[in-house]
Amino acid sequence: MKIGVIGTGYVGLVTGTCLAELGHEVICVDALPRKIELLNNGGCPIYEPGLSDLIRKQRQAGRLTFSTDIGGMAPDRDAIFIAVGTPPRPDGEADLSFLRAAVSDLAPHLAGFTAVVTKSTVPVGTGDGIEAQLAEQRPDADVAVVSNPEFLREGSAIGDFMKPDRIVVGTDDLRARELMQQIYAPLTDAGAPLVMTDRRTSELIKYAANAFLAVKISYINEIADLCEELGADAVRVAEGMGLDPRIGRRFLDPGPGFGGSCFPKDTDALLSTGRAAGVPLRVVTAASEANRDRKRLLAARVAAVAGDLAGQTVAVLGLTFKAGTDDMREAASLELIPELQRRGATVRAFDPKGMEAARDLLPGIVLCRDAYDAAKGATAVVVLTEWPAFRTLDLQRLAGVVGIPLLIDMRNLFDPDEVSRAGFDYVSIGRPAAAARDRSPAVRLGAARSTSAAA
Repeated sequence: MKIGVIGTGYVGLVTGTCLAELGHEVICVDALPRKIELLNNGGCPIYEPGLSDLIRKQRQAGRLTFSTDIGGMAPDRDAIFIAVGTPPRPDGEADLSFLRAAVSDLAPHLAGFTAVVTKSTVPVGTGDGIEAQLAEQRPDADVAVVSNPEFLREGSAIGDFMKPDRIVVGTDDLRARELMQQIYAPLTDAGAPLVMTDRRTSELIKYAANAFLAVKISYINEIADLCEELGADAVRVAEGMGLDPRIGRRFLDPGPGFGGSCFPKDTDALLSTGRAAGVPLRVVTAASEANRDRKRLLAARVAAVAGDLAGQTVAVLGLTFKAGTDDMREAASLELIPELQRRGATVRAFDPKGMEAARDLLPGIVLCRDAYDAAKGATAVVVLTEWPAFRTLDLQRLAGVVGIPLLIDMRNLFDPDEVSRAGFDYVSIGRPAAAARDRSPAVRLGAARSTSAAA
């Protein structure tokens, strides 16, 4: 089938490339000539494992092209996916200006029956608004507006697309239903569940799913805080909880709080939708507030263990919001590092993929060539992102370059006994602290909550 994709950001680029991999003829359009030039020259504007190779493969096969010309793309497309940004406004509501602009640009060029498919995450009722906008601009257009939310995790997006947990399609138009079934037939034939529903329900599914996962993360983080006070092990608690099939193990890893382009934005947008509908979403509100507090107090947690940070050096390993991506949006590092600097610390940092983005977002940071370079002379080493490369660090080598052997692991990557044998005092999330050799144990990380008034 002939498919167009408007937007070559994270969602649009992965979607367009994977649709080409399914055998469709895909044109991806973006308003930024610089980005299209990069893609046409074999580059890739984002880091996602396997994506550059897949783009190259599909371009060579002739199934994937890139253009700035929406007028040249639109007339002969069976379906056009809109995958533009819907960033949060100050009040938390999703900003739909990019989406409306894309529809406005598209409308004059529609010809024949076309499914206009919203891939962007949008509030309930957005499809109705697109339908009204198209009816006003092009009352003669034969078009069906479809909701098809994405469920892509950064770092595993290609696998998520090609082997999805589910495909959600929202439309009451029978022609559009048949068209979407044909588009996704290679996946559904392989066993992927297809959820066909009305458009508003489809739009809400995405927000409801992300908000639920955000609640799950905030919940296990608060249980980890309780474990620190009671001397229990949050990792084993999560293991015991997760074996219950009604709960499941995923998203039960204590850490510095959720970030990225989805969970913070989508929980805020869902709360905004709830307020507008007169439905207070109290559980989601609590999860969102708990997450903001957690990230705000990260530096206080470090100071509770390491002491006065004025004039000290802190090494931070990991800058992106999660492993497997170069995305810095809502990353914990954006809260932690400026506050460490405000407290007088010099911050040396390393991230396998996020260094370039961090350079502009974190002024004053010292970016280092690797983890060992970052740890030189450090008062404390803070592991902030769960990159696999950090799990295999030579801990004895690391202990040999620090100023004070204190490792604060906010992702619980290491075995406490292994770290203490390497010579570190070790503090993790929701587990008892471990002292190296005969030194007194470091103050529990959870003690930072008692210092929050000074943060």
